[in-house]
Amino acid sequence: MKKAMNQSVLTYILNGISILALLFMAYCLLSYGKMNAELVTANEERFQLTYNVNRFMNASAYLTNEVRAFASTGLKEHYDNYWNEVNTLKNREEGISAMQKIGITEEEQAMMDEMAAISNELVPLEEQAMKDVQEGNMEEALNYVYGTEYSAAIAKITSLKEQFLESSDGRNAETISKLRRRSELTLIFIFGVVVCVGIIQLLSMIFINHRILRPIITVRDQMGEISRGNLSADFSLKPNTSEIGMLVSSIIETKQELKKYISDIDSKMEEMAQGNMDISIGTDYRGEFLPIQDAMREIVESLNHALLRINITAEQVSAESERMTSNAQVLSQGAVAQAAAVQELSAGIQDLSTQVDRTSADANEARECSTAAAQQLMHSNEKMDDLTRAMEDISNASQQIGGIIKTIEDISFQTNILALNAAVEAARAGEAGKGFAIVAGEVQSLANKSATSAKNITDLIENSIKMIKHGTALTSQTTTALAGVMVGAKKATDLIEEIAESATQQSQALHQLTQGMEQIADVVQTNATTAETSVDSAKELFSQAEELKVAVHKFKLRK
Repeated sequence: MKKAMNQSVLTYILNGISILALLFMAYCLLSYGKMNAELVTANEERFQLTYNVNRFMNASAYLTNEVRAFASTGLKEHYDNYWNEVNTLKNREEGISAMQKIGITEEEQAMMDEMAAISNELVPLEEQAMKDVQEGNMEEALNYVYGTEYSAAIAKITSLKEQFLESSDGRNAETISKLRRRSELTLIFIFGVVVCVGIIQLLSMIFINHRILRPIITVRDQMGEISRGNLSADFSLKPNTSEIGMLVSSIIETKQELKKYISDIDSKMEEMAQGNMDISIGTDYRGEFLPIQDAMREIVESLNHALLRINITAEQVSAESERMTSNAQVLSQGAVAQAAAVQELSAGIQDLSTQVDRTSADANEARECSTAAAQQLMHSNEKMDDLTRAMEDISNASQQIGGIIKTIEDISFQTNILALNAAVEAARAGEAGKGFAIVAGEVQSLANKSATSAKNITDLIENSIKMIKHGTALTSQTTTALAGVMVGAKKATDLIEEIAESATQQSQALHQLTQGMEQIADVVQTNATTAETSVDSAKELFSQAEELKVAVHKFKLRK
């Protein structure tokens, strides 16, 4: 196999150089940031020093101007301004303190000390000048504040200030210049590192493209062909000792192994497709293909066993299907006979149901007639009750008439006695009583006729009462008889009702029985049809079993 440098080693080298260059660039960036911070700090210190020196000098000049203005004008405003600066604002002291905090050299500190000493020496003199002004000696005060000694001290302070500014500004300017040169040099280094990293990355891209990506794309295409089942596709890469070369070698070996396995499986499947089950599976499969080899061996064994079982089962199915055909024919004949018997029984039940329906209809009609007769009897019974009550009323009325006739007889008897008395009295009266005697005779004759009529009426009424009593007795007997008839009619009606209900229930039961027989007839008919179908199915099963035996005999099985 051809020797070649590993892609991973060269990639590690290029990436290592890039990482070192990036680390150096990061260091340069940090240094550049730090130098920029120092440069800003130096500029700030330069500004603060200049500001605080001017603050000191401006405060000194302000005090001088206020002293001179007070000496010239005597205005208390200038006096107050002076002492406000000295006691409250204290710009000179604040300026010196700020410069010391920023940091100054010993020489610059000596200048500041000298300026402060001169300013402090002037303060008592300025106080004396303002005191002279307050006492009215303005001329002496003016001579002092505008005198040679005072002006020389002010000039000395101004000269020291200029020297201080020149020294501090020059020092800060030199520091700033150094920081700028270092910053520019750092930027050059950063640019150089960026160019170096860019070149390294370009080389890495070229290397990756030519030594890694292109072979990987070729390998991807080849694996795509393998995934689609094309093991004969051209493969332009050659194996070597690099990672890609080893991958190419593995792919070529994989294709060879797959072709060998596919060829072996194809030959075995072709033998099995031709019906040859007496084959053996080799033992030269490797790795994940061992389960396929075992599966093929199990398939051959299973097919041999299954086909042998199918052959035996086909023989048994053929014999059983023949017996099933014979039994199905017997079952079909029995089902047909049973269907005929059920039809006859169903027809008989249908006739019986028709007769019971007629009986039920007659019973219903008899029930209606019995009910009507019972209602008529109940109506007659009610009328007899009314007749009985009427006879009782007539009997009661006859009893009352008897009493009235008795009264008439008594009246007639009394009238007759009165007539006799009247006749006796008329006889006694002689001629004068003859007319009265005639009247008394007529009254007596009328009383006799009334008694006779009353007696006749009494006889008639007694006969009527006897007949009424006899009619009442007959009415009572008739009522009793009608009550007995009512009881019998009620029982007859109840019995006829029960007979009608029983007939109706029998009719319903016969209808249900008829439906059940029809269902049985349908089931029997279905059984007969099923039996005939079973005969056909058994014959077809026998035919298929014979064909199965012929088909299984085509396979060559192990002995």
